[in-house]
Amino acid sequence: MFRFKLAEFFSGPGGMGYGAGLSKVKGSLIEHAWASDYDRDSCNTYKRNIKTKAVFCEKVENFFNLVDKKKIILPKFDCFAYGFPCNDFSNVGEHLGFKGKFGPLYSYGVELINRYHPKWFVAENVGGISSSNEGKAFKKILADLEKGGKGYNLTVHKYKFEEYGIPQARHRIIIVGIKKELNLKFKVPKPNYKTMTAKEALSNIPANAHNNELTKNSKQVIERLKYIKPGKSAFNSNIPKKLRLNVKGAKISQIYRRLDPNKPSYTVTGSGGGGTHVYHWKENRALTNRERARLQTFPDNFIFEGSKESVRKQIGMAVPVKGAKILFDSILKTFEGIDYPSIDGKF
Repeated sequence: MFRFKLAEFFSGPGGMGYGAGLSKVKGSLIEHAWASDYDRDSCNTYKRNIKTKAVFCEKVENFFNLVDKKKIILPKFDCFAYGFPCNDFSNVGEHLGFKGKFGPLYSYGVELINRYHPKWFVAENVGGISSSNEGKAFKKILADLEKGGKGYNLTVHKYKFEEYGIPQARHRIIIVGIKKELNLKFKVPKPNYKTMTAKEALSNIPANAHNNELTKNSKQVIERLKYIKPGKSAFNSNIPKKLRLNVKGAKISQIYRRLDPNKPSYTVTGSGGGGTHVYHWKENRALTNRERARLQTFPDNFIFEGSKESVRKQIGMAVPVKGAKILFDSILKTFEGIDYPSIDGKF
């Protein structure tokens, strides 16, 4: 039986952490040691929903300096997870990679691994990271993680969470590393290919659910939505000229896109202006934060702290809870020596 103590960087509101806490295999489980994030509302959300000894709300650039000065005392841990900021590796935006503000932040996870040699770690990022800077950035990241500490066996895979019963087409590259000296190799859990639709995911939300406030949509937006069918967006619908978007040289398929009730949702994002809030297939409105949280498989008793826009950001940046649980279940099975259906890692 294994009782792992988990540390987290860039923990966000706790999608990864909450999923880890739900994981249990033959008595083996994962307990929370500490977490760190720079966003105050995310830290407060994490504290409210996840039992842990410490949540450090600090910029990661200052973290090790504070540790060295003993202004941060880290509880003991033996495993590590981090979803380093993906902005500069995303397929949407300027593709800055290591040249951007967020690109180099993966290195702080490498620093932690080099200092503390956790038994295993999980690193998560957007699918676009594998092709950023012609793939050179990703090769550098993998090389640094593999040789971190005393060396790690890496398993790298692009997960399509909708193939695992998550009600959202969310694609993420996840790297699982296990200390080479432990002679264990993580295997990618095989998808169950059970589809959960957006309609199923958003059914029966309690009337008094937290974070369920409606967004006020303008009359123009409401009128525009009337011409958009389920699964369609403002750019592939027959909309009257007066309601069309005045955008030149770009057609973004997600703008004012309604959900298809019979399919998983498209990717829930944490930021963006008008038209990016995810829209109901029938009602002429944007989804509430609780509905977005449902698509990210957060339970209804998971309460987010902060303003409505802050909550939207937290939800959009998180790892789906049930997806995280599937991953951590497989890690525990690896250590327990339990075989499970698997596939080859690829990205």
